[in-house]
Amino acid sequence: MSAPHPPLKEYYPSEADRGPWVRRLFDRTAGDYDRVEHAMALGTGSWYRGRALRRAGLAAGMRVLDIGVGTGLTACEAVRIVGAAELVIGIDPSAGMVECAKVPAGLVLKLGSAESIPAAAGSADFLSMGYALRHIGDLSAALAEFMRVLVPGGRICMLEITKPQGRIAQALLRTYMRGIVPLLAKGLARHRDTPQLMRYYWDTIEACAPPERILAEMRACGFDAANRHVEAGIFSEYRARKPS
Repeated sequence: MSAPHPPLKEYYPSEADRGPWVRRLFDRTAGDYDRVEHAMALGTGSWYRGRALRRAGLAAGMRVLDIGVGTGLTACEAVRIVGAAELVIGIDPSAGMVECAKVPAGLVLKLGSAESIPAAAGSADFLSMGYALRHIGDLSAALAEFMRVLVPGGRICMLEITKPQGRIAQALLRTYMRGIVPLLAKGLARHRDTPQLMRYYWDTIEACAPPERILAEMRACGFDAANRHVEAGIFSEYRARKPS
């Protein structure tokens, strides 16, 4: 097993319980996700996602798999870049998130996980993942799947929020994410578990493996040119290419 962070026992008792617990949490709170995300607006706006995808090499005409599609925020930006919704497929383990997804007609949504992608080998030119790396149960297995579904020379771009350098910056971000955002969620949400989702959001950021380990996992899986672009000290873009 190569999980991005150890089990968070405040929420679930063991690694085996992680996937089912996270999936049920997202199922229950899916209807609130976009509302709270827009209020939080921590670097996850459309303009940023689109810029990050372009920086990673996404271009018109490419076939895209968006893993952890959620409500479609990253997938919609991919459609704008590639030029046709039919070129983008969204994958997510949460039926609730898929049901709440707001995507253009023609964009296909499927249930599946990063570790078991329902797509043929060599069927994608580009693979994206927007802020879902922390929820993967086995990063090595996921990266192997990414390698399988990409064509030779295909690219990946995983967006993630990373703890900033420095104790003051970390404390400020923790106060915002662990304190203020759950309060915002409580005021905006319709489901009582949405504040818990926002607390969990920060706790996974805080516990997540450092960028060096994630890059090492990408290289160990065989990806070329694995690198990390950082915006504002916390928005990580993990990028790499399948060997040609």
